[in-house]
Amino acid sequence: MRIQAHRQQSPREISFSDEELKDLLIAWVALGVAFALFFGGGGTVLGDPGWFIVLFLVSMVTAGIGFLLHELAHKVVAIRFGQQAAFKANYQMLVLAVLAGLGGFIFAAPGAVYHRGRITERENGIIAVAGPVTNLVLGFAFLPFLVFPGFLGLVGIYGVLINFFLAAFNMIPFGPLDGRKVLTWSVSMFAVTFVVSLALTALAVVGLLL
Repeated sequence: MRIQAHRQQSPREISFSDEELKDLLIAWVALGVAFALFFGGGGTVLGDPGWFIVLFLVSMVTAGIGFLLHELAHKVVAIRFGQQAAFKANYQMLVLAVLAGLGGFIFAAPGAVYHRGRITERENGIIAVAGPVTNLVLGFAFLPFLVFPGFLGLVGIYGVLINFFLAAFNMIPFGPLDGRKVLTWSVSMFAVTFVVSLALTALAVVGLLL
């Protein structure tokens, strides 16, 4: 997909067009709704507006930020390598995410960062791994919230679980997922990142849900 240049800019300048900011905001809100419905067990949670609002705020802080910072990490690293890069929301997939949430399950592919320009296999791999690594960092950042009760405790639980899961899922070496690009670049980097992501996800599930 061709990305329109935002304006005349140096190759390493990080900037956002109005359209890109709009796409980021819409994706963030749509994911917040989708995950709030999922956290609440489906559309029935709408019968309790107060609880839905709580879950919406939790999902905006945890799942929404996790997805968006994942994509922005791709953008920042791509630009550092001299690429033109921009996030583009996938509106059809965002609608599907909300519908899935109404059904009590989740399927979220909010969009992607598209970049263009000359690039090496190594640089492409580093751009790809930046997303999952960002989710791993976020997972650890949410750990301190686990000691709090109430709203902050929910933020901790979902922030840890979702971000570790996002890291592991995106490292699967299949299709457009980041793992395939990382594996093409470096088997060792792929192995370490994938194994660490899977292990942390398993520990989070066992420690927080069981």
